Amino acid sequence: MIPIPSCQSRSERAGRMAFARAALLLTALLATAFAPVAAAAQSTYVLVAGRRLPYLYAVSFDAALDPANDQTSNAVVGRSKVALDRLDGRQLGDPANLVVSEDGRTVYVVNHHGAIDNAEFAQHGGRGMIAVLDIDEVLDPGNDGTANALVRHMDTGGFGALGVVLLPEMLVVGGAESHLTEDGGNRISFIDRRTGSLRHTVELALGSPGFDCPDYPVPYVAPHGPPRDLAVLSSAASFGCFPNPNGLALGRDAEGRRYVFSANGGTDDVSVIDLARALDGDPSAEIGRIPTQVGPWGITATPDGRHMIVANGGSQREQRSGNTLSILDVDRASTGAGDVEVARVLVGTDDPQEQTHPLMPSVTPDGREVIVPNIRTNNVSIVDLERAISGDPDAEVARIPLVRADGRTGRPKGSAITSDGRYAVISAGPRAEPLSREPGHLYVIDLRSRSVVATVTGVGNDPYGVALVYR
Repeated sequence: MIPIPSCQSRSERAGRMAFARAALLLTALLATAFAPVAAAAQSTYVLVAGRRLPYLYAVSFDAALDPANDQTSNAVVGRSKVALDRLDGRQLGDPANLVVSEDGRTVYVVNHHGAIDNAEFAQHGGRGMIAVLDIDEVLDPGNDGTANALVRHMDTGGFGALGVVLLPEMLVVGGAESHLTEDGGNRISFIDRRTGSLRHTVELALGSPGFDCPDYPVPYVAPHGPPRDLAVLSSAASFGCFPNPNGLALGRDAEGRRYVFSANGGTDDVSVIDLARALDGDPSAEIGRIPTQVGPWGITATPDGRHMIVANGGSQREQRSGNTLSILDVDRASTGAGDVEVARVLVGTDDPQEQTHPLMPSVTPDGREVIVPNIRTNNVSIVDLERAISGDPDAEVARIPLVRADGRTGRPKGSAITSDGRYAVISAGPRAEPLSREPGHLYVIDLRSRSVVATVTGVGNDPYGVALVYR
């Protein structure tokens, strides 16, 4: 409030008071008038894990929507290294997935095989690692091509890290592989976000229906340890003993109890892990398994946590891919009911025999629709969740083809949806040699018009995980 000197007359003081009240009212009106402008000025950025080219890409969403930038890399703000270069100058890292902190200031990037040289490490089973990056530094164009945004690394305690769930104090990370093999994974790690300390490991049970699994003790007990001499690469007939957990997601039942769900590519099922038991240190917190079509890979939860959406990707035992989404009821899963899969939806094709290989699904903020990229059919499916659960065979309400100006296949993998539910962003592009190339694309799909409205080029080499941040 404006101070009024005591030496002023009563009329002068009254005039000053009226002026002060008017000034305060004008300030409030101006603040109200310009509040929508400030909100509208918020910028959106897309973070993309570059995979074979070990950068975290930052893309300006607003620039991507500018028609002048379509089919160019102009919207790419910067590329942040996910590991320091090797001493001989070789770039290291294998960024496959990512999750953003609650305050939007930090991104945790899952290096599937750790700080490896993708051109040299021509197999599976590398030690998983989390790269912690400062998002403000990631978005600074002055840091393009540098490790300036890299804060530190965390060891995941396992091999072939992929799935990640964010808890208030910890990260939950799945190890899909074993040492130098693509098989043998059965560990879910709990990592302290502040220190990087490995706090706990849940070990998933071995075996699947119809498969004669060797007698490995789970949890591992000395002198037994992680398995050795397993198949190095899929597909192999020996796959089927170890779950090889891929994607992870967090669900919640009607009573508010939380469960981690793991999409198991090795055993063609989904694990249900009681989070409360896991956080109490129980290594056998897995309470159930849910069979799915084949090779579940990507998994996500509806906004209320009551349903899991599972993409049935590719078999690790046979040369075949799936073509459906499985929708799981969390309440039924928590009680061990036998009818947990409440819907199975054909996606990417009208032919039940065609292999589409859906990968990383996302759900709109209102919980009404699922968006999933299909690798082998080079398209994106939109599924109406209510129609799917009701058994409607036409639950796939749209199918959007992804094309490239250079004639290469789209190979879409990752997905995310803007907070207003208007747009989906899809990472895509095949692996290409040499790995220093940037053939990856980011597609922007308008979910109202069901069409691609923007394409950003030069986004990684075989890009995977996608996330959105706001400034």
